[in-house]
Amino acid sequence: MRGRALIGAIRHEVPAIVGLALPIVTGLAASTLIGVTDSLMLAPLGPVPLAAVGLTGAVAVLFYAAIYGLLSALSVRIGAAWGAGEGRAIPGILRSGLALGALVGVGSALLMAALWPLLPLLHQPEEVVGAMRAYWFWICAFLIPFSILTVFKSAFEAVDRPWLGTAFAFLGVAINVPLNYGLIWGLGPLPQLGLTGAGLASFLAETIALGAAFLWWRRAPSMRRLRLRRQVALGEMGLTFREGAPLGAMYVVETASVSVATLMIGAFGTVALAGNQVAMAVGGLLYMLPMGVAGAVAIRVAQERGAGNVDALRPIALAAVGVAGVWLVAAAVTLALQGEAIARLVTDDPQVVAVAAAIFLVFAPMQISDAVQSAMLGALRGLSDTAWPAMVSAIAYWPVALPLGYVLAHWLGMGPSGIWAGYILALAGAGAALCLRFWHRTALLAQSPSV
Repeated sequence: MRGRALIGAIRHEVPAIVGLALPIVTGLAASTLIGVTDSLMLAPLGPVPLAAVGLTGAVAVLFYAAIYGLLSALSVRIGAAWGAGEGRAIPGILRSGLALGALVGVGSALLMAALWPLLPLLHQPEEVVGAMRAYWFWICAFLIPFSILTVFKSAFEAVDRPWLGTAFAFLGVAINVPLNYGLIWGLGPLPQLGLTGAGLASFLAETIALGAAFLWWRRAPSMRRLRLRRQVALGEMGLTFREGAPLGAMYVVETASVSVATLMIGAFGTVALAGNQVAMAVGGLLYMLPMGVAGAVAIRVAQERGAGNVDALRPIALAAVGVAGVWLVAAAVTLALQGEAIARLVTDDPQVVAVAAAIFLVFAPMQISDAVQSAMLGALRGLSDTAWPAMVSAIAYWPVALPLGYVLAHWLGMGPSGIWAGYILALAGAGAALCLRFWHRTALLAQSPSV
């Protein structure tokens, strides 16, 4: 495809990428609002409940990342069948995915519960650990409905109903607010449970949202084709697991790398940690954008691959890079020019503001690298190529970004912002490697569509 034809194909694809990415980003944001709601409503109870929410969330986020990465492979498998016009295959993939989601959720809940005895060994504050046992285990239970609801969201996104999954995700958030208030403080017949009530409310809200999604799937006329009777197939579950496992591992590795970077910044003292937390509060929101684009391009590539439209694959990937680039360049400019003002919205401590503003200056170019890396990672996911890209990302985040960040922070005197500066080159290198991989795979598909 040349010149004007390529540009025209890219422009044609942009609305589809945006139309998928927006609800995916919104749905991802919903998953973070449960912890935000808990924090806001528990704040009047003092620092111990807030610390408990933070400590529990620091562990739970690793499981959220693993579950999302593993089960997002379903959107690719269903998207490929949808694009190929094999609608009758989708109910079998979905039912097998629901079974896999239940197993993943239960396994994740049990694994997180098994980590509880390790907390005292990590020298966490005794008063926090003593107060959070029930909350911890309710969040463990929360992983089960969260996993199954993730399967429904992936299926709805793959059949061009992305806002439907987002609606159920936000239904859980909306239900969590009154339940939280009632169970934390006691309202009417509800007991006053404090921190424990927040965990119970989160579990109940997510379970109710899952029940609503299940009833919609079983009753809505628009879902008729998705609920055809099919057997749960162990082979299909195995294929999804093998395809999604590298993605789940990659998101865990990525999240763990960010946690280690935070610990490295702790070496610079309390002010550095506080400034980093301010910057991360904004960075966490920006991170949703490339993840949403990655999910959108994965589905679009899978749909066109399933339909046999090999010539459409590169324009889709380039459109995704363009969409992510525009969003994140705008974010980069804002962070570079208004970083100090943004930090002052969170805190008025001049030292903390100075650290956060310096980190924002590093976050700005990082957005560009992340735009390319995330878009191409999603494009390769759409080709069911997950193991090699996951390895590239793991290398970028650990043996490249962290050591390079240490050198920039300590040896070259950049301080806390230097830790994050190491990620700029690491993500740029990963993006370049993923681009070459995608171009090679699409060239092979053009020569032999069965590859």
